[in-house]
Amino acid sequence: MALLLDIFGFLSVLLRGLTITAQSLCVGGIAFLALLARPLADEVADGLPLLRRSTRLAGWSAVALAVAAAADIALATATLIGTADLSLGDALGAQSVLADVVVLAAALLAAGLCLGVPRHAPTAALVALAVVILAAQTATSHAIARVEDRAPLALAEFLHQAAAAVWVGGIPYLVLALAMMRDGISVGRVGKRFSTMSVGSVGVLVAAGFVMSLAYIGSLEAFYGTAYGVMVGTKVALLGFLLFLGGMNYLLVDRVLDDPRTPTKRFRRFAEVEVGIGITVFFAAASLTSLPPASDLTQDRATLHEIAERLVPQWPRLASPDRASLAIPELQAKLDAENAAAAARAANRPQAFVPGAGELPPRNAEDIAWSEYNHHWAGIFVLAIGLLSLAERSGWAPWARHWPLLFVGLAAFLLVRSDPETWPLGDVGFFESLRDPEVVQHRVFVVLTAAFGLFEWGVRNGRIRSGGAALVFPLITAIGGGLLLTHSHALANVKDQFLIEISHVPLALLGILAGWTRWLELRLPPPGNRLPAWAWPVCFVLIGLLLLSYREA
Repeated sequence: MALLLDIFGFLSVLLRGLTITAQSLCVGGIAFLALLARPLADEVADGLPLLRRSTRLAGWSAVALAVAAAADIALATATLIGTADLSLGDALGAQSVLADVVVLAAALLAAGLCLGVPRHAPTAALVALAVVILAAQTATSHAIARVEDRAPLALAEFLHQAAAAVWVGGIPYLVLALAMMRDGISVGRVGKRFSTMSVGSVGVLVAAGFVMSLAYIGSLEAFYGTAYGVMVGTKVALLGFLLFLGGMNYLLVDRVLDDPRTPTKRFRRFAEVEVGIGITVFFAAASLTSLPPASDLTQDRATLHEIAERLVPQWPRLASPDRASLAIPELQAKLDAENAAAAARAANRPQAFVPGAGELPPRNAEDIAWSEYNHHWAGIFVLAIGLLSLAERSGWAPWARHWPLLFVGLAAFLLVRSDPETWPLGDVGFFESLRDPEVVQHRVFVVLTAAFGLFEWGVRNGRIRSGGAALVFPLITAIGGGLLLTHSHALANVKDQFLIEISHVPLALLGILAGWTRWLELRLPPPGNRLPAWAWPVCFVLIGLLLLSYREA
């Protein structure tokens, strides 16, 4: 129970992201069935098989939503019992838990209808269940917690979620359709119908988002000076990527309708990337749910001057402070000196750092220097990776194909340096350290870094010949960028935390862009993959330069 409570914040964001993703796939699938698959079932080639397969996909998405809702009920109930000393009945009666129960029931009904009779699932009943799911999720949103304008904000939240589900949640079904369609006429008709759905959804999404931004952000200063505002800006940037890809596909659809012989492979590949970026948007939305609205944070906002001052590049720090001078080792030494008898008995020795036990002691200048040193050396690794991958791409340096091994070196560096109070440098053991959410996130990043380095090295040198294995690198790159949006630091000062986190946003966006442009390089036929092949190494170069200029004070 204590371990669960320690990492609840991090788990809740990840679980919320999975829930939003499953919800959007379920609701988006129902909209796809009602507005596209069923109307076109008898009008296009492979229409009936598409109807059956998309209905099954919607059913399994509903199953995933039910599983996520059940996990959320279990986690929320355990947390309420453990922190508020409530009985099981009282915990199950909490509004958020009741909303999850409604979602669970509606998802199970939708799954039964879709998987039981895939071709004849009642559209009206499925649409009604989708409305129930969206309404229940709206009941746990920021809108319901407002004292003023609750009803219009709840309506805006409902429409925002619905529009995102129809557009982004419907894209996997479009990918399924494109994989099944063999003739240009069918691809053109399906693409045109989906484009019409998307345009309407984008209009509703933007309008509802604007209304919520006025209420939850309210001013330009709150937009750039709070974590909530910056995360909204991050969502806007990701949606911009989606709109660009969707616009390119929209133009291609018109060409296909004019000439059914037009190649359509780019349509499907762009849609695949839209799926990945769309899921990242959902996790960014999950991060928003864990933050208070910017309009409520009238104090301790960062100013433009403070942000600009923090982002001004300086010469990187290449010398590390002594670990003993860091705040926690200093405090531990002091506690050992004051409690010599207890220190001699390991079981009763006072600990300066207990993972997940609460606030850490204030960071000193050496802690900041330690962190900046880590980021700057990581920047050197990443910059070298970007430059060597460009050299390999140019054809002038065939030996540069071994650049992925630098990721393994970077992972080893981060494993040793990222958390000096834990194993292998500190006194806290490896498994004990996993009680701390930030340490868990660092360990995840280390594993991801080493994994895609080894995979890509194998691919580059012909040791791994499977086409699927080659896709590991872009997927992990994109996932790593997305996880960075959920990363947080345990700092007492909210403004200091924000000023650190704001530097993560461009790193995350560049990581996401690098991953999906590498995906397009692999998935598009020549010469259409030429630009993506140059774009993703440039992203790594930019990430390296940003890390070299990283500052925490």
